[in-house]
Amino acid sequence: MPAVTVDNILALPRLEAADPSAVDRPVLGVVTAPVGYEGEGFPVRRAFAGIDLAHLDPFIHMDQMGEVNYAPGEPKGTPWHPHRGFETVTYMIDGIMEHQDSNGGGGIIGGGDTQWMTAGGGILHIEAPPEHLVMSGGLFHGVQLWVNLPKSNKMAAPRYQDITGSKVALVSSPDGGALVRVIAGEIGGHQGPGSTYTPIALSHTTVAPGASVTLPWNRDFNALVYVLAGDGFVGADRRPISSGQTAVFGRGDSITITAADVQDSRTESLEVFVLGGQPIREPVAMAGPFVMNTKAEVLQAFEDYEAGRLGSIPAAHESLD
Repeated sequence: MPAVTVDNILALPRLEAADPSAVDRPVLGVVTAPVGYEGEGFPVRRAFAGIDLAHLDPFIHMDQMGEVNYAPGEPKGTPWHPHRGFETVTYMIDGIMEHQDSNGGGGIIGGGDTQWMTAGGGILHIEAPPEHLVMSGGLFHGVQLWVNLPKSNKMAAPRYQDITGSKVALVSSPDGGALVRVIAGEIGGHQGPGSTYTPIALSHTTVAPGASVTLPWNRDFNALVYVLAGDGFVGADRRPISSGQTAVFGRGDSITITAADVQDSRTESLEVFVLGGQPIREPVAMAGPFVMNTKAEVLQAFEDYEAGRLGSIPAAHESLD
């Protein structure tokens, strides 16, 4: 699981040791993600399935894409499809994904890169592995997160952020046992590069076997930890957690994550996706690729899509629709 790493973690800026008076967030529950398929048959784990939206807000949906090792000719992506009312965040760990949208945004993202697309008032986009990787096959692994937009920004102009791995803030735990990659928001005074409408914090954190890290966390944010790979514990009471599981936390000042002393043969360390944000606390009406506040707004989005008002597919790619 390469993503972004460093030769000497002790040379990085470090998180401050946890304040003894800080309240460690309690674990409200641990949920196992079911397996599903996306687009043209890409295997995913539905990380938030079974979790009450009140605990997810401002997030809507998250898939762990893969991990899958494709044979030549097997790699799959998604066809052209619309979105309105939220932002998609695609974080690649292994492999390469190519993105293009009807607003002129897009690019190629690989290990450690993030594609941040604000659908806003409406956009069409496509995500697929480049042709040379379809021919060669290979390992594909990543995360796609849907971040809700408040009503005031639902119809914002679409935008695209290409966040390469080199832009991500890298931070060490005080003892060097954990590498924290801050993708967006702020963790312990360290700011990630992602620009967001809704205040959030996102991190891919690697915890070495037997090590523990306590992340300071905004009291106004919710808090979730999804295990990409490995085994460990969450919270001060060391609630067991393993690959494909999401921990939901209650209120407090910090999040504690501990790696098991022994990991499986495929995993060197505990790999977690840590996220939280300021709840929007607005009604959510969701159907397919649209996330709005009312059913009428969702129906309008479908109408607008069918009428071609969410953009048009670039001529060179019309055959992919």
